[in-house]
Amino acid sequence: MNRKQFLWLILAVVLLGGASLALFWQDITAYRDSGAKIGARLMPDMKISDVAKLRLQDPEQEVTLALKDKVWRVEQRGGYPADFSEISGFILKLLDVKVVQSESVGASLHPRLNLTAPGKGTKEGTGTLVELSDASGKVLVSLMLGKVSLKKDPMNPLPNAKDGVPAGRHVLVAGRGDIVAVVSDPLEKAVASPGAWVAKDFFKADRIRTLQLSGEGVSPWKIARDEEWGQWKFAAGGGQLHPSAAVTATNALGALAFSDVVIDDKAGTDKVAVLTAETFDNLTYTVKLSPQANGDFIVRYTVAGTPPKTRKPEAKEKPEDVAKLDKDFADNLQRLEARVMLEQARSQWAYMVPGKAVAPLLMKREQMAVPGR
Repeated sequence: MNRKQFLWLILAVVLLGGASLALFWQDITAYRDSGAKIGARLMPDMKISDVAKLRLQDPEQEVTLALKDKVWRVEQRGGYPADFSEISGFILKLLDVKVVQSESVGASLHPRLNLTAPGKGTKEGTGTLVELSDASGKVLVSLMLGKVSLKKDPMNPLPNAKDGVPAGRHVLVAGRGDIVAVVSDPLEKAVASPGAWVAKDFFKADRIRTLQLSGEGVSPWKIARDEEWGQWKFAAGGGQLHPSAAVTATNALGALAFSDVVIDDKAGTDKVAVLTAETFDNLTYTVKLSPQANGDFIVRYTVAGTPPKTRKPEAKEKPEDVAKLDKDFADNLQRLEARVMLEQARSQWAYMVPGKAVAPLLMKREQMAVPGR
């Protein structure tokens, strides 16, 4: 090799080295900008105020939560109101989560970490897709939530903690190449079930004066009391009512909760049992219960009546207490009217209620009576 060739070789090495160094720093810059730096937030530039839509998809189902007219709604449930606290809490946690580990993982290894996108014909190795969009529908960020990482906790006595407790999760953010981050939270609220996101506040029939069961396939009965704290009795006589049975039935109705919203207009219209509750607030709740094959019930309800606008004076009421009693009545009336307005607005939907919650409302008359009386 002559001197000229040697100089050309040195120049080539320098140029190749410089190019490699440039690529190296480009990769480092991209890595830092990606939010994958250890200890940094996964999405440092995102703001919760920018988010107007949240979509989650897993191999089984999909849910879209959208902000419409200042109310978050579940699209797969006919626009039923969503639980704002659950949505805001999840988004805030997602935006605040920190990176605890980060490395490049080739696409062939993504199934091992449950980072394969759903909808590709296989459930094995599939993760949960999460998309955050703005009001125009533009996707702000798309990420795949994969395998949950566990942390050993010798002090945890629970049997399901023997292999460790959820401590983090593998995440693949779109647009960041094959960089897989392990974040500081398992993000267990990231479920694609529409029923998990609906607002769970239900009608609340309280201060019940009479309660009646009728309809198909039931043993009909009606119970009543003259005063709010008075003794319950069978309204038509014919046996002595067991006090605990009345309390069980009225408490079950007042605490009724649903597991999901039903959007089929014809669902739950066959073989219906009817509960009618009249309250001391001049309200009447009519609740229709239709049994399903899995043991649950589809429930529909209506609310009628208007709460009294004036307070009935109490016996032996002291003059100095009148102002406070009037104020308490006015405050309670305002809350009651707001609650009834919300209940009436949501009575257009049907609800799936677990069978065990409905069972106390369908007791037979003989079960409610004192034995031998």
